[in-house]
Amino acid sequence: MMHFKALILLSFALFSASTFASEETYQFETDAQSALFFELTKELRCPMCQNQNIADSDAMIAADLRRKVYQLVNEGQSREEIIDYMKQRYGDFVYYQPPVNATTIWLWLLPLIFVFIGIVLVIRSRQQKPVTQDNAKLEAADKLLEEDK
Repeated sequence: MMHFKALILLSFALFSASTFASEETYQFETDAQSALFFELTKELRCPMCQNQNIADSDAMIAADLRRKVYQLVNEGQSREEIIDYMKQRYGDFVYYQPPVNATTIWLWLLPLIFVFIGIVLVIRSRQQKPVTQDNAKLEAADKLLEEDK
């Protein structure tokens, strides 16, 4: 029983050590650099994961991107320079805010076009159509009623 408790204690110690070993720590000279790093890692998308930023992703490429962002921040590059670097290297996909250009303009316009078409269809369906009376059918119905009397 004593060996079993010692084994459990040893396993907890090993697992907790491996948890601390995988944690990344970054040291910055200023608080502004630290804030820029955390802001950028939340705005840059992991190229491997679905809808996960590089701050939250555990993928190896996300760790590489975090290290690159850390390096660029420490070199004193601005936010826009770092984002441009990442876009050049990994494409527009890596940034959560896609640019408006000839390729992506439809992403912005199609929802507006669909809403406009929907509004037009609703307005047209609500317009009352004039009721037309067929006088020949009315006279025939009147004759039938007269005959039944």
